[in-house]
Amino acid sequence: MKIKTTLLLLLCVVLFPLYAVDNNSTKGVKTAPTTENNETEQTEKANLTIEEAKARIKHNQEIQEQLEAINDQLKTNLLYAKYNNHQVYLDLQNQLKEIRKKLHKSALKPDTPEFMKLKSEEETLENQISLLKDFKYPPFEELTKPKDIAKAPEIKTPFDILNGFRYLKLLKTEREDFNRKLEGLYTLIELLKEKKRLLKKDTKIKHELDEILPVYHLAKNTYALYAKKVEDSKLKVTSDIKVQMQRLFNILITIGVIILFSFIFKYLAKKTITDNQRYYMANKIINFSNFFLIMLVLLFSFLENMTYFVTVLGFASAGIAIAMKDLFMSALGWMVIVFGGSFHVGDRVKVFKGKHEYVGDIIDISFLRMTILEDVTLTTYTHNRRAGRIIFIPNNYIFTELLANYTHGKIKTVWDGVDVMITFDSNYKKAQHLVREIVKKYSKGYTEISRKQLNMLRSQYSLKNINVEPRVYTFMEEYGVKISCWYMTNSYATLTLRSNIYSNILDALMAEEDIKIAYPTQIVNFKKDAQLEPKDPGEQSIS
Repeated sequence: MKIKTTLLLLLCVVLFPLYAVDNNSTKGVKTAPTTENNETEQTEKANLTIEEAKARIKHNQEIQEQLEAINDQLKTNLLYAKYNNHQVYLDLQNQLKEIRKKLHKSALKPDTPEFMKLKSEEETLENQISLLKDFKYPPFEELTKPKDIAKAPEIKTPFDILNGFRYLKLLKTEREDFNRKLEGLYTLIELLKEKKRLLKKDTKIKHELDEILPVYHLAKNTYALYAKKVEDSKLKVTSDIKVQMQRLFNILITIGVIILFSFIFKYLAKKTITDNQRYYMANKIINFSNFFLIMLVLLFSFLENMTYFVTVLGFASAGIAIAMKDLFMSALGWMVIVFGGSFHVGDRVKVFKGKHEYVGDIIDISFLRMTILEDVTLTTYTHNRRAGRIIFIPNNYIFTELLANYTHGKIKTVWDGVDVMITFDSNYKKAQHLVREIVKKYSKGYTEISRKQLNMLRSQYSLKNINVEPRVYTFMEEYGVKISCWYMTNSYATLTLRSNIYSNILDALMAEEDIKIAYPTQIVNFKKDAQLEPKDPGEQSIS
């Protein structure tokens, strides 16, 4: 009697978890076991041994653990959550339809409690449906009807290569996203199959599998078609990229050859041109030619329709020429300067702009302007009283303003002169001789240099008179006799030589008793009735 009681207790312990599992998994499914089944189960329970009961307990515990693990995975599965929300949405829609049918068919008055209850249920369902409106459509629809792949970009120039790579990256991302969703659906199906295997009597899981499995097979076929379209588009874009990569490689090789030749020309110019100014200008020309050729290569390589470009440029040229007149004139002036040879870097020039004059050395000739460093000169002394400024002169000034070049070509000297005023009673011949000798002494070296330079220019210019000896002229002026002496001097140091010559002339004339330097004077008469007579003719002449 005790043994039977013990066996019955063990059977209750064994079968209670199994009953709980079956009851939880089949919640909502109404089952009505028959009397015959109960009798069979009771017979099986009576025939179990203690070992079999323990094995059954262990097996049920394993099943319970597996179910808990599967349920945990299903809770975190986004597709399954969306699917359940969609099912809830459909159930709420069906309940709302039933409520509305009852309201439509019933003959209840609006004030009755039954009618108010139905209206309240209708409003509650409508609010719940509104909250779940994002789950109106099945969550697997995007797998069976994926969005169209993006249109492939046209890759006609090397500039479009980046667009091609971006497009390939987009295709890869979209394909991986589609594949990831498909794998997620497959994982969900496997979980449901495993749960169905553990809970053989659960009709809800069977119903879910019956709905999801056809969707998965359709999604697989859709993915195959989608992958084929992606591969076709990928092959086309990859082929276009290869063509443009080859084209870009050819362009880079051409540019590299141009740059290599520019370095070779610069090396030859450095070896053959000894004059720094000419080497600087040759280097500028090589750089500009290098830039121009590279721009042409890029222009003809990246523009597919050159005829269209030229046509547009022709129509726009008139407006551009008016709006950018000064810019084009400066560019044209640059070409005249570079190829005409009128000005070079290092030349000393004088620029006239209205009433202003600037004298300095050209330190740069760019595409749009010349840059001049102002020096201390006679112009600085007499007009500006400023020096050392950087002056920028647009190249178009050579067409509209006067630019004087002190060092054009081989000539590095210019004529300069000093004026000395002596009184009428002075020995002007002696003064003239002294001034001439002093000027010859200090300008002798420049005189020889000038003669050689002018002889070298005979082949280029028609030079009739190349007399470069100092010249002395004598003039009668209002205040006395003016002795004007002209001589050749260094273009870059005229003020220095002039100062030296003046100092020596002043010393020489002041040492002579019969030579007096004249200057403006006047006589003040304090007596109204007396006429002051001059003491000598010289004083009268300068009064």
